[in-house]
Amino acid sequence: MRAVIQRVTSAAVSIGGKEKSAIGQGLLILLGVGHEDGREDLDWLVKKVAGLRIFDDENGVMNRSVVDVGGEALVVSQFTLMASTKKGNRPSYIGAAGHEKAIPLYEAFCKALSDAIGKPVGTGEFGADMQVSLVNDGPVTICIDTKNKE
Repeated sequence: MRAVIQRVTSAAVSIGGKEKSAIGQGLLILLGVGHEDGREDLDWLVKKVAGLRIFDDENGVMNRSVVDVGGEALVVSQFTLMASTKKGNRPSYIGAAGHEKAIPLYEAFCKALSDAIGKPVGTGEFGADMQVSLVNDGPVTICIDTKNKE
């Protein structure tokens, strides 16, 4: 699994001009699921995201997690995160999991993250043409790949 995590003051996802989900302060997570991903990747990533200390403490030091600040989360599926650009200029998405694998893992990630942060998690719609808006706070953007844990 690959995730792009952005600390935001607000974020929203719309489909066909209608807002599907919106959050205030918290994390916007773009999530890509690969062929080789499984429950171990999901569990590790949820723990990492929920505990990621990227919010400022009283001294202005990034020392608090989304849980610590009572923040929200919005998770948007994004198969393009699995792109390979090794050959030529046209990305290959062969590494992205198909719907039959990716949808259950995406949904399980959202539920597990909701349990971890103690709040409902906003979502997009898997496979839809979505418009994502955000106000990146900092800016703070972190990229995590469960295949590069060390």
